[in-house]
Amino acid sequence: MIRKIVTEEYPDLVQIWESAVVNTHDFLKEEDFNYYKEQLPVYFEHVNLFGYEQEGRLVGFMGISTENLEMLFIDNRVRGRGIGKKLLVYGITQFNIAKVDVNEQNLQGVGFYKHMGFRVLKRSEQDGQGKAYPILHMGL
Repeated sequence: MIRKIVTEEYPDLVQIWESAVVNTHDFLKEEDFNYYKEQLPVYFEHVNLFGYEQEGRLVGFMGISTENLEMLFIDNRVRGRGIGKKLLVYGITQFNIAKVDVNEQNLQGVGFYKHMGFRVLKRSEQDGQGKAYPILHMGL
């Protein structure tokens, strides 16, 4: 079930994020991992958050701003079971998501978005925080 996230669930989202990032972002330096983890609640305030609930527990979430998918993370224990696809399709059909930025080094993420019909529009050498993690700007 896909539903809106409430502020009290932010700690659950941080746990999902950590589970996902530890298993998909092996290129992140430890200090950057800790920095982003600390910043998450701030980022959450700037997006519309939707979660995927399974058996009464959140196992994935996405953050949307206008037609941009700003974040999509799935708990590693349930990754590969179609939850990311369900969230993304929901975002595309309900909120007209047409763009996403993804770390170039996150090969699984890049492959997922390409599989879902996104294509690379341009590339930036640094992420939004000015860190040396190249970003692919993708669109439908």
